[in-house]
Amino acid sequence: MSKDRLARLCFAITFAIAGFSFCLQFVQDWLGVWDDPGLAPPSHAVRAWQYFSYFTTQANLLVIATSLSLARRPDRDGSGWRIARLDALTGITITGLVHWFLLHPLDHFRGWLWASDTLVHIVVPTLVVLGWLVFGPRRRIGIRVVLLGLIWPIVWLVYTLVVGAVTGWYPYFFLDVRESGAGTVAVYCVAILILLLAVSCLFWLGDRWLPGRRSDEAGSKRGRIQAQRP
Repeated sequence: MSKDRLARLCFAITFAIAGFSFCLQFVQDWLGVWDDPGLAPPSHAVRAWQYFSYFTTQANLLVIATSLSLARRPDRDGSGWRIARLDALTGITITGLVHWFLLHPLDHFRGWLWASDTLVHIVVPTLVVLGWLVFGPRRRIGIRVVLLGLIWPIVWLVYTLVVGAVTGWYPYFFLDVRESGAGTVAVYCVAILILLLAVSCLFWLGDRWLPGRRSDEAGSKRGRIQAQRP
């Protein structure tokens, strides 16, 4: 099997697993299996809004969209796509890291709850990073892409804090101002942005130095083919 077909297969598998885990967790949220038994159950509309307010959910949506596009065309490129791809990479990596070090020790899930939690927070991040390491594509990340890629997490943090102040609901306990205090939450926010920037820069360095499909090489090859045509 050619490397191009292997790349398509890898991205297609990532898309399928990310899509399945996304839908599984949405159904579980819709049915209220994650509800706190000590609180009145929210409406389905509130459950849907809360589900899409999670950083993990949005990162998975970016993974689904970019993986599908790469499954169709492994050499995909474009200015907006580069930002979305980097946000998918960094977002899902941060999802895995934060879950493993902050949330995973607190989880005691069983059955389908354990399955969906593991798929979303461990399996999908691992597949995405491994797929990028092996298949790239390369030469998609620069300093401009890194800086523009920070817009989404900054907007998400502002949205989360504003909505939390109004409604009293926060998607993550470490961003709950009432529970942790404004100073601690501010430290967490800065730490998250620094971690995002650091991870983005790691992907930038890898994009420059790791072997794999490169947009400049693909462009040169197309140019040579066109130059040979009569």
